Amino acid sequence: MKSAKNILQPEHRALKCALLVLDDCNTLSFAAAVDPMRAANRLADRHAFDWDYVTATDAPARLTCGLMVPGLPLARLETCDLLIVVAGFQLARHATPSLLAGLRRIAASGATLAGIDGGPWLLAEAGLLDGHAATTHWEDLDNFASRFPAIDVRHDRFAVSGNRLTSGGAMPAIEMMLHIIAARHGAGFAARVAGLFLYEGAPQPGTPQRRTGAPHRHNKLTARANALMEAALDEPLSLAEIAETLGTSPRTLQQQFRLRLGTTPQDHYLQLRLAEARRLVTDTDMPLMEVAQATGFTSQSSFARAFRTQNGQSARDLRQARTQPAAP
Repeated sequence: MKSAKNILQPEHRALKCALLVLDDCNTLSFAAAVDPMRAANRLADRHAFDWDYVTATDAPARLTCGLMVPGLPLARLETCDLLIVVAGFQLARHATPSLLAGLRRIAASGATLAGIDGGPWLLAEAGLLDGHAATTHWEDLDNFASRFPAIDVRHDRFAVSGNRLTSGGAMPAIEMMLHIIAARHGAGFAARVAGLFLYEGAPQPGTPQRRTGAPHRHNKLTARANALMEAALDEPLSLAEIAETLGTSPRTLQQQFRLRLGTTPQDHYLQLRLAEARRLVTDTDMPLMEVAQATGFTSQSSFARAFRTQNGQSARDLRQARTQPAAP
């Protein structure tokens, strides 16, 4: 195995990258890896990054939107400085012996490896994240940690651990790419690249993921309350317990949620639980009773009422609708 080269240091030479694009990955994840490099080249007026598209086989990769991305088969990729694995769904199908062997071969050459969205799963399946800190999408973090106990699993938006980089999704992937650009070309240059996308913030590694968007609406108190709620969806905390943990009063918490989010803490908590319930109903085969328990409902009837009110149909009907084949 060759010694790994540190790509996260000032360097004028173009970084040679390979983007392994797999079927069923999201268009935004794909663009999040490519466009920051393209923008950096435009601003630098030179090739700060060179990249090739790589696919698992001779066939083009088909993104979730239907876009086809042709590329060099992984088996024919000889060398690169950075291999970025962009994956989304159907990860078990992608984790073939030949693909995992290809990832190990590139890692053995000393290349830095990065994974976006489902990409960390494939790196982990290849044994290439053992002993490293890593993250993946928040939907899969618990399963990821259980399946790969040799990995220091983080709840971060993106993680950097030696010559391994992992991102939980598309937006953190932009931040991860800006982190690489800043390390190689300076924070000021990276800020200019971010400005081309009207992107006003670049969180550092260690910034936690959130299940809900619009974090700018939170203040420090409501953000901390939201984090407590997300960590206890199966056994909901009372408003008094949350307030006591945060060193404030229930009344203050009520006021801040109404001021910042236009809702009550109780309703915000319920929305988080129902959003997770919908995900479990549509994306897993978990029995509905277990879905209710996993999202803090003490009875099937109370879960059924809340779910129908929120979604306009029962959990059973929604699951059946999602599993029925589309009409020709």
